[in-house]
Amino acid sequence: MKTTLEIQNLKCGGCAHTIVTKLNDLLDVSDVEVNNDNHSVTFTHTTERSIIETETLLAKLGYPVIGKKNALTTKAKSFVSCAIGRINS
Repeated sequence: MKTTLEIQNLKCGGCAHTIVTKLNDLLDVSDVEVNNDNHSVTFTHTTERSIIETETLLAKLGYPVIGKKNALTTKAKSFVSCAIGRINS
C-alpha cells in the first residue's frame, strides 16, 4: 500500500533528508518520498500498523501530521532534525 501524510514544520532539504533516512529504518516502510512544496511524506507499507508507527516517528522528529498537536517543543525538535539532515546530506 502507498500512503501520503501531510506534515507540519517541513522547511527544507535538510528536513527531508532526516525524514527519509529515519523512516527507511522502519521495518515495514520503504520508498519514502518527501515533497517540500505540499508538505507531505509518501511511503509504501504492507500493514496499517506501519502508518501509526510512521506518524509516531514523524512526531518524535518534530514533524507531526496536520491536525495533530504542534507544541513549541515539537517545532524545536524539527529545527534540530533539520540541522542534522543538512549536516548528513
